[in-house]
Amino acid sequence: MKTFSEKLLELRRREGLSQEQLADQLGVTRQSVSKWESGTAAPELSKLVALSELFSVSLDYLVKDRLEKPDFPAGPQAAPASTAKLEEQVEEISSYFRGYAYDSKTRVFGLPLVSVRFRLYGRPARAQDVARGVVAIGNVAVGVVALGLLSVGVFSIGVFSVGAFALGALAFGLAALGPVAIGLLAFGPVALGLWYAGGVAALGREIAVGVAAVGETAVGYDAAGKHILLWGDGLTQAEVEAFLLEHHPKLWPPLLKLLAFFGANIK
Repeated sequence: MKTFSEKLLELRRREGLSQEQLADQLGVTRQSVSKWESGTAAPELSKLVALSELFSVSLDYLVKDRLEKPDFPAGPQAAPASTAKLEEQVEEISSYFRGYAYDSKTRVFGLPLVSVRFRLYGRPARAQDVARGVVAIGNVAVGVVALGLLSVGVFSIGVFSVGAFALGALAFGLAALGPVAIGLLAFGPVALGLWYAGGVAALGREIAVGVAAVGETAVGYDAAGKHILLWGDGLTQAEVEAFLLEHHPKLWPPLLKLLAFFGANIK
């Protein structure tokens, strides 16, 4: 299948136009045409229409990879599409550039079971661009389970993530996991936990486990706190478990195992 960039390059060469000549006819810079042909950028809708008219091909042919051949003959004498057909194509392509939206018909407590919203960058954000549902997926997602660049939910996954259980490049939550994690329970290269933290640099009020660890109880290469266990030449998981239980005998067993695993594998 041919991509838009490949079709544009082929059509320009067929007409014997340089990138600069094509740019002059469209009222854009040569760099813009170069980016279109390399696939690093896409023209706006008005320029797509102009390209369609200039090369006497349909908008469908330009933007749909599955169409390998022009819809009607090329050349200066080619008959243009009808006005109605052109308007239909413009609306179809316009909707493509606006992004994608979907809400399932099934609802739970008034919310769609699944809500999907993807907005293409370059268009101003609107309230309706936010995905809101039991399961929400999009640039910005809010739901029980949320997946997005910015996600907020009970279970949240995203570049910037906020939730009871949050996973992301920057994660805030009751339990947070990510390169930068902040929460009651936090794990990541940089972890800040109100109670417990594990990571390369870990700061936890109760327990911190990391290469550099600061907490009431701290385990690490470099550790500061009331109760300290230094990694030294190495620690076994059993040694870390025994140390943590000595100072926190009521620690939840699964959390004990997780913190001890971190403590025994700090490298």
